[in-house]
Amino acid sequence: MTHLFEPLGLRDITLANRIGIPPMCQYSAHDGMAADWHFVHYGSRAVGGAALMIVEATAVTAEGRISPGDLGIWNEKHIGPLARIAAFSKAQGCVPAIQLAHAGRKASVGLGWQAQNTLSESEGGWRIVAPSPLSFGENSAVPDELDEAGIAAVIAQFVAAARRAVDAGFEAVEIHAAHGYLLHQFLSPLSNRRIDAYGGSFENRTRLVREVVGAVRTVWPERLPLLIRLSATDWVEGGWSVDETVELCRVLKELGVDLADVSSAGLLPAAKIPAGPGFQTGFAARVRREAGIKTAAVGLITSPAQADHIIRSGQADMVLLGREILRNPYWPLYAAQTLGQATVWPLQYLRAAPTGSVGRV
Repeated sequence: MTHLFEPLGLRDITLANRIGIPPMCQYSAHDGMAADWHFVHYGSRAVGGAALMIVEATAVTAEGRISPGDLGIWNEKHIGPLARIAAFSKAQGCVPAIQLAHAGRKASVGLGWQAQNTLSESEGGWRIVAPSPLSFGENSAVPDELDEAGIAAVIAQFVAAARRAVDAGFEAVEIHAAHGYLLHQFLSPLSNRRIDAYGGSFENRTRLVREVVGAVRTVWPERLPLLIRLSATDWVEGGWSVDETVELCRVLKELGVDLADVSSAGLLPAAKIPAGPGFQTGFAARVRREAGIKTAAVGLITSPAQADHIIRSGQADMVLLGREILRNPYWPLYAAQTLGQATVWPLQYLRAAPTGSVGRV
């Protein structure tokens, strides 16, 4: 048994292996509704052998969408199409998860392949909010500063979204506090200049994340895992740091978070990121070691040997492959063959499987 194909327990859920699919926006929804594209996209990857699939950033409010094409879970009408994805994923032995998100000052921009400037009302845009009235960049609007009532509303929106995720049949939920979106904006002193209980000190800047996690954990079933995605560093001097990430994860573990999905950056467009193979795995390793919480490593993980080494060497408890899974939805099956590990194939594809593989309906 290679380490990459060992099972992983998260509360009452057991992942069949250590391979997961991270949330990757498809920018293909209308009014937040999952469409045929989403069902085919996620269905083909659920078939591919990954143990966990996290559905893309799904907005807890219409104003929290990154773009007009983002998925949403702010309305009961969103549940049905998402439930179809979750049910099919479970039938393939792939645990379905969903990422709950609010874009904050990075909301109301074009689709992922379009210009990333703030859209005007005539272009289908909307007013954006943030911890402080600081724009993301020169092509971004200055957001409205959230008052205490607005912050309370955000917490309530995450809670309502988590309830809908339960109704849709998801078996894990991830809170998005990374990549420069709203919760990350509160964490970093570069985007949070508040002087009230939500700004200034580490305790104050982390307050909203802690409150969202605590509130979601009260409505998310005790038997199901709660994940959080964090940017370990802003890659900018004076920004959110790895030390703070470790300290926050210690607290979040006590609040009921079961796994930290450790990424980086996204807060400022000018950040210089030394991207390269596995460039973020050291962050996951440090959080795992020092905060005592399970972690997922992400970022330019492409080969089976590399992924297996990350698990075997204790850098993370699982790996999340993004671009590689876009290129090859069946990467986990390829990895098993490469590493000499028999695995479970769909019966419909079993004729193409290596000797020793077994099939599932």
